[in-house]
Amino acid sequence: MTQPNIVLIMADQLAPQFTGAYGHAIVKTPNMDALAKRGMRFDAAYCNSPLCAPSRASFMAGQQVSKIGAYDNAAEFGASVPTWAHYLRAKGYMTCLSGKMHFVGPDQLHGFEERLTTDIYPSDHAWTPDWENPGQRIDKWYHNMDSVKEAGPAATTFQIEYDEETTFMARRRIMEYAMKKTSPFAMVVSLIHPHDPYVPRPEFWDLYNDDEIDMPVVGNASDPHSERLKVGIEADVDAANEDEVRAARLAYYANTSYFDAKVGEVVKALEESGQLDNTIVIVTSDHGDLLGERGLWYKMSFLEHSARVPMIMAGPGVVQGTCNSPVSLVDIAATFIDIAGGAELGAPLDGRSLLPLMAGGEDDGEAVGEYCAECAPSWPIFMIRRGQFKYIACEVDPPQLFDLKADPGELVNLADDADHADVARAFAEEVAQRWDAQAIRTDVIANQKRRRAVHAGMEVGAMTSWDYQPPRDASQEFVRNHQDWTVAAETTRFPPYKRPDPRRWG
Repeated sequence: MTQPNIVLIMADQLAPQFTGAYGHAIVKTPNMDALAKRGMRFDAAYCNSPLCAPSRASFMAGQQVSKIGAYDNAAEFGASVPTWAHYLRAKGYMTCLSGKMHFVGPDQLHGFEERLTTDIYPSDHAWTPDWENPGQRIDKWYHNMDSVKEAGPAATTFQIEYDEETTFMARRRIMEYAMKKTSPFAMVVSLIHPHDPYVPRPEFWDLYNDDEIDMPVVGNASDPHSERLKVGIEADVDAANEDEVRAARLAYYANTSYFDAKVGEVVKALEESGQLDNTIVIVTSDHGDLLGERGLWYKMSFLEHSARVPMIMAGPGVVQGTCNSPVSLVDIAATFIDIAGGAELGAPLDGRSLLPLMAGGEDDGEAVGEYCAECAPSWPIFMIRRGQFKYIACEVDPPQLFDLKADPGELVNLADDADHADVARAFAEEVAQRWDAQAIRTDVIANQKRRRAVHAGMEVGAMTSWDYQPPRDASQEFVRNHQDWTVAAETTRFPPYKRPDPRRWG
């Protein structure tokens, strides 16, 4: 098969439960719906670490965060770690990134041949947590409840400006690929919505009414990590009232519809440029959003609304249907390499190719996750999702076992249930075999110390920023003196102008 183009559109903090494409009765996502109707919808897709930077590094590398040291939002993603962008580039793909990827460190490309925008968050070590001082709160970047309490429409925000630029640059490059016959290409279009602050444009806010917004299921279930999260985001002392919760969910739904509109713009560019039929389009997210479920907000949890992500694929070789096999973002690297025709790996991959599932198959796969960042109890938290069960383990917390088929809201912990003793025991033994929690904890703490020392030094004197500066040469844009304007008009018009056949008028 000829190497197809690949376009992956990534949301930030989008839980599939809050999309029309996954069956939500209120949220409007017509473009995601359309992709799902002609492609494969994965109904048990997970992130591998429910926080932005570690999730994205794991997605790029195809490896778990403990193997690459990308533990949190300020951990360096090493330049020597091969990514799927490196592998595809070696196979002849033009690799391009437009938008966010939250790369931390001086390498801001990680295999992408070109990057069209800067990132939206800092690329240095300023946001490093301290596992030796777990009660410390860094208000400059820690979440609190302001995003919930201040939800509402606005004409513009830094997030809107960013996603407008990201989408425009991606659409322009897609058209240029068609003009220059650049193929194959692999592009990531990575947006910041519907990530908090929950502030949408008015036209998306107006898509929804207060009285139709479904409210979260709080229940009475609790666990030590959920209690830590409540403290971490200050929900324990500044809880939202019912009106604030409803407004925040409405705003999130609105921003989800905004993201969906951007999906439509990218797909339309592929269609108008004649490249859609030879392009595999994937829509996913780096993690979800708890959005008030169980009294929790944002992410940093392996509960379903935080850990699950949408994953919809459509294009050549992808059949129409749904897949219930557990998969995760770490599988994307192996999948892309398989699509490209294989590669000699520089490091073992933790995922598997999803091509058989994209073709309509099923397997007994799994989704595995690690969380080693803020609000953790200074110990790593592990997750295994296999079949109908999900197991969450941490050295200092009681284990959690959920039967997601019988209890999709995860309100009943079966870890101590006599009828599930064998299942819980098998998962506990597997966790002990898979991970050395003490070794990971030791490495996380040492890694944090090194980063804090580096950051302390870089804050003194003249700072050299790692933040990406997109190259742009205005002397080569639009119409300039080295080129006749008629040539510019001809070479930037797509489809090209075709002169009428004079015989038509004979």
